[in-house]
Amino acid sequence: MRILLAEDERELAAWLVRALNQGGFQVDWVDDGRMVRRSLKATLYDALILDLGLPGRDGHDVLAELRDAGHRLPVLILTARDSLIERVSSLHQGADDFLAKPFELAELEARLLALIRRARGSEHPRFACGPLVYDSASKQFVLGHDTLVLTPREHAALRALLQHSGEPLSKQEILDRVFSDEQDVNPEAVEVLVHRLRKRLADSAVRISTLRGLGYVLECTAP
Repeated sequence: MRILLAEDERELAAWLVRALNQGGFQVDWVDDGRMVRRSLKATLYDALILDLGLPGRDGHDVLAELRDAGHRLPVLILTARDSLIERVSSLHQGADDFLAKPFELAELEARLLALIRRARGSEHPRFACGPLVYDSASKQFVLGHDTLVLTPREHAALRALLQHSGEPLSKQEILDRVFSDEQDVNPEAVEVLVHRLRKRLADSAVRISTLRGLGYVLECTAP
């Protein structure tokens, strides 16, 4: 799951990036409200963690602009402004959840997962595709009754595809999610990963299809 973090407290942001990465999230960080829209245009995110007291552009303005533009990205407000009025106004503006500082990391992760699951809806299961299930607690994939043994890159690629089951992901989107910390990665690396994953999923009701010009899509087929 790829998250955009908009937070101007550098120490907090650095800690959150590390902690959420360890929890299986992939986090990009901006420290100015004006950079949120630019980041959302450049990258496909699963959720936005938004501080209200951002420089450049206030979090309320950022949220209002997103919703006015019809952007349905799940937004979790993370702020020190813990008051009933602040909570109510943020939710009325279109925030999906509100968490006051200080907070527990476990609660933040749980709220993010819940927001993302709700955003996907029942028609596009977020963590399951037929017999393939991702257990967010154990960070493991189960196919039928068997646990899949995957390399870290295979794990990241399959998680990205599963999170968007039924929807195509381009090679670049998969590259961004799997090789986010590396530069100049050849797009052919995605083809290698998909080839390996197809072998892992062979003889099951789950397959990775290629959609010409669009990318790859994880699909459930009839047994």
